[in-house]
Amino acid sequence: MRKEILVGIIFLLIVINLYLLFNLYKLQTQINLLKEKQSNVIQPINRKTLEFLDLFVKKVLKADKEVDFETRLLLENKVRELQDKEILDTWNKFVNSKNETEAQNNVKDLLEILIEKSLK
Repeated sequence: MRKEILVGIIFLLIVINLYLLFNLYKLQTQINLLKEKQSNVIQPINRKTLEFLDLFVKKVLKADKEVDFETRLLLENKVRELQDKEILDTWNKFVNSKNETEAQNNVKDLLEILIEKSLK
């Protein structure tokens, strides 16, 4: 009688362990899928920010003459495509700078934010 109860308890514990192992495997699979989805969402955002940063450096910082209207329009559209309020606000501060000193300070702020957002 005691032996049968002991065998029953051991069998029950084995079944419970198998159930828990199965659930653990299932949860790990779900976690891996969520991590993959998260990285797929984050990566394009960082890529767009980096592309805008690259365009800004090439068209504005490396320009040897005044930036023309078409380039300004292109940059304006690209910054809006980022759909990031902080970047857009900093961009607007830069565009609306009253003098060269203010523009230099605002461009530093813009570059800092773009780099921070690219690294996230």
